Formats: sequence, structure tokens, C-alpha cells
Amino acid sequence: MKNGIKIILLFLVVLVACKKAKDFAPPKYTLSGGVFILNEGNFRGGNGSLSFYSYDSSKISNDLFSSVNGRPLGDVPYSMTINEDIGYIVVNNSGKIEMIDPNTLVSRSTIKGLVSPRNIAIINSSKAYVSSLYSDSITIINLANSSISGYINLRRTSEAIVVLDNKVYVSNWTGGKEVIVINSLIDKVVDSIEVGNEPESMVLDKNRTLWVLCNGGWTRENFAKLVQVNTSTDKVQTEYTFPTKLASPTCLKIDAFGQTLYYLENGVKVMDINLGRLPPTALIADPGASFYKMAINPANGDIIVTDAVDYSQRGYVILYKSDGTLISKEQAGIIPGNMCFKLRIN
Repeated sequence: MKNGIKIILLFLVVLVACKKAKDFAPPKYTLSGGVFILNEGNFRGGNGSLSFYSYDSSKISNDLFSSVNGRPLGDVPYSMTINEDIGYIVVNNSGKIEMIDPNTLVSRSTIKGLVSPRNIAIINSSKAYVSSLYSDSITIINLANSSISGYINLRRTSEAIVVLDNKVYVSNWTGGKEVIVINSLIDKVVDSIEVGNEPESMVLDKNRTLWVLCNGGWTRENFAKLVQVNTSTDKVQTEYTFPTKLASPTCLKIDAFGQTLYYLENGVKVMDINLGRLPPTALIADPGASFYKMAINPANGDIIVTDAVDYSQRGYVILYKSDGTLISKEQAGIIPGNMCFKLRIN
């Protein structure tokens, strides 16, 4: 039984980008491998690209998709996840998902016809959900034949997706204030949870509590909130309100142990799930930088932040140790954004 649990754990950590969290024991991975970086490029410029930072060489390689496949990746590659031997790259403004071999980067297939796709979550071996910035539905992907198999009508747009057993939590980010609950066995909405204005990102902790970061909206008319949701009752458990309407926190992440939260707000803020208050100061300050996205290495706790500079020229990927010590700063593509780890089993 114990050996079986360890095998399941290893499988789950590989899917960290899918945010599927069921076991938060220490991951058993080496640092061999690295992290993919999605460079969004200029909106409508069609110059999005794929970079990879290698932990083997401590170097970054850029423009990988186009170099391997002889064509551009597309307009605003936004998110990526790896499921078994396929990497799924969601290309927002191109309305597609590029499927690649994560080792060779060779394109396997392209799923087209999506409306402003944002994030993809693997539901099971044959099904995935994709959120949308403009559509009022979740798109269902048939993983067996790489096609669109249906839709789930939310009557609102969608952003972050978190999978817990047979429930799927979806945030209504743009202009919204709810987290929608879907039963993935029947592909139906079964509940909604009112949180704060514009729930932007979500994670699960080791206690199976859902944390929702609500950035308050771009007009700054509302206070941002960090909300805890009890997933047994699907009710709000605790709310932490940011002290000023000028606060605009983004990009909530959690470590592989499900114990420590991270988010961006004038730098990198770090919060233990049992702290009981918002952290007053940043672990990593960002003077002179434009921190855009963040990822936490599940193997060693490294904090990786992207700096979009002026959102028009090439940006940077900055690596820090878990204590905030700078490791390196590497130049990536234009507007380096979300990341996806590719780690090897020990």
C-alpha cells in the first residue's frame, strides 16, 4: 500500500501545472530537466514563443517551437501543462492548443476552434477542460482524439481551474466574483461560491482547502481579497482583505507541500497557510522590475519570476532560492509569462 501511494504521488507532482492536488508529501524528483516559459509576444503580433531553462546546464534556450517546427507558435501563448508524454500549449488569441512532444518539441497535433482559451486542466485520462476569457462556456477536450467534444455553459467567462476528485472549481475572473463548481462525472455546474471581485488565481493546500486570490478589479473600486473555501461544504471559510484599494495581487501559487502560499504584490509575498493574516512585507522586492508571472519549483522550492520589462521588448526569467537569494537572471522572449515544469523522477 505504501509503495502504491508513492507511485501516485510521483504522478501527481508531474501534473503540477494542472493544479490537481491530492497528496502533498515531499516530491521525489531530481533537478534534471527544467522549466518551459511561454513568451506571450505582442498582442496580435503573432510573435509568441517558447523558451526552456535547463537545470542541467543552467542556461536558457529561446524560440524553440519555431526552430523545431518551422512555423510560429502563435498569438499570445498563455499556459501549458504536461500530461504523460504530451505538452499542451494554450495559445489565447490564436484560439488553439498546440500539442507537442515535451522532449523533442515536435508538434503532434493542433486543436483549433477555441474562443480565447486561457487555462487547461486534465480531468482524467480521456478528458480535459479549457477556460475562456470571452466565451461563457468551458470547452471539453477529448484527449483520445485531440478534439473538442462539448461545452459546459457557465453563463460567465472563466479563468483559473482547480481539480479535486470529481469536483472542478472554475473562477469567473473578468468582472466576476464567483467560483463555479462543476461535477466532472456529468460535466454539469452544480454550485457557485461568491468570493471577492475578480477571482484571478486559485490553489489547493494540504488540507484540501481552496485558496482564491481576488484582485479587486482593474478599476480599483473594490478591495482585493484572499479567500479560503472549505471544499467539503463549498462555503467561504475565511477572508483576508488587503488594506488598500491600490493593492492588486496576482498569480497565487503554493509549494509542493501544500503549506506555503506565494503571490505577487510589489514583489513576492510569502504566507504560511496557518499565519492568520496577510504578510506585511515582501520576501523579494521588485524595484525597477515588472514582475508578471511566477512559479514554484516542486522539486526544490525555487521561486521563478518573469519580468516583462515594458511589455514590448524581450523580458527576463529570474530564479531565486526559496529564501529569496538570487540564483540567476536570463533573457527570454517578449512578455515572458506562465511557466510549466519538466522534471524527472528520481
